Amino acid sequence: MNHITSKLLIFAPEEGSVLAELSKIFKDYEEGTASKDSLISRTYTQIRRILNIATDYGFDKNLWQNYLTFLLITNENPFSITCEKTGAKEGSVNDFAVSDCAAFKELFDYDFSQLENDLGIDCFNKITNYKAIVKKELMYNKSVSEKVLSLSESLSKSSDGKEFFLHLTDFYKAYGVGMFGLNKAFRIKSNSDGVEFLPINNMEQVTLNDLVGYEYQKELLVKNTLAFAEGKTANNVLLYGDSGTGKSTSIKAIVNEFYPMGLRMIEIYKHQFKDLSNVIAAIKKRNYRFIIYMDDLSFEENETEYKFLKAVIEGGVETRPDNILIYATSNRRHLIKETWNDRNDMEHSGGIHRSDTVEEKLSLVNRFGVKINYLKPSRAEYHDIVISLARRNGIRLPDEELKLAADRWEMSHGGISGRTAQQLINDILSGDK
Repeated sequence: MNHITSKLLIFAPEEGSVLAELSKIFKDYEEGTASKDSLISRTYTQIRRILNIATDYGFDKNLWQNYLTFLLITNENPFSITCEKTGAKEGSVNDFAVSDCAAFKELFDYDFSQLENDLGIDCFNKITNYKAIVKKELMYNKSVSEKVLSLSESLSKSSDGKEFFLHLTDFYKAYGVGMFGLNKAFRIKSNSDGVEFLPINNMEQVTLNDLVGYEYQKELLVKNTLAFAEGKTANNVLLYGDSGTGKSTSIKAIVNEFYPMGLRMIEIYKHQFKDLSNVIAAIKKRNYRFIIYMDDLSFEENETEYKFLKAVIEGGVETRPDNILIYATSNRRHLIKETWNDRNDMEHSGGIHRSDTVEEKLSLVNRFGVKINYLKPSRAEYHDIVISLARRNGIRLPDEELKLAADRWEMSHGGISGRTAQQLINDILSGDK
């Protein structure tokens, strides 16, 4: 195996990776420089790592080939990043890539039987003929699993390095590379190197059609997002209005809808605004369109993070990259709580013009070129939402009975809203009514 991995140039295994460690094991085995017990122990350690990866991503059948496929589609190197969402282009680097693909084809077909016979183990035979335990989807990322398993099967059937190369670069063109290629949405975590992007595996599979009503609002959101996904000029978006009206649902829906076009979402909380510069630096040169999403955005009178946000959105030293927009939801039209003192033109002590404070606070909302208002539905609209949701879920109660149930429900569950309507439907489906 070591003689194969030593030929890798573009996709050379990282130090400490399973592939790198297995290569060392085989080198020691072939040269006779390690004891049998040591080789067995080290081999089992790497098998456990493969099993852990397989469990995390729901791999099945040939875990060795699944692992190698996962390595290839998560290896962010200059070649793979150049290919993401565009595919392979003409260039001498393709010769090196095809050579690497030929080496990986050898690894796909590697015969472990001699090592297993000499060491008295059969772990490689087991992981190449594996039957996984069925797991709930929320325990792993089903979307990632399906992509890996599909590509793994195609790569395994390749006749040579050239065909292997075509399958791999077609995947890069369709989905991209690395975690950004495999996942729709992310959260972030600060670390010593800047920020780490954590995939959101269980994002709701909602569509815009699932949000009853709000056709004008959805039309504005889709128009702006489609322009952005197509590489045209688009604006930052603020969705504001009453709670429970579908603002967050709309954001999730457009991410689901435009993911195939290269749209990705990064959710950031207010306490993480200090990391925005690092986030932008990490994604500005990728071939995706990123929405930085801020849910329930608002600031109290004494909070000053909004000043930093203003600079990042627009007006800082560095121009915001074309592949990044800010989408935010808020129950406040102006995002920042105002007081009567703000509206007094002059503060008695010191002669400070308070109107300047108001202008400074209002200037944040003006950074959003598209502002979409989600109003609480009227009672008639609320009834329509309840009836529509009921029919979608197979509930056949008469309309008038549903309206009466809706009116009783909203009085003790937060008033009229789409969220309240959905809660009523959930209650009916649970069999409590």
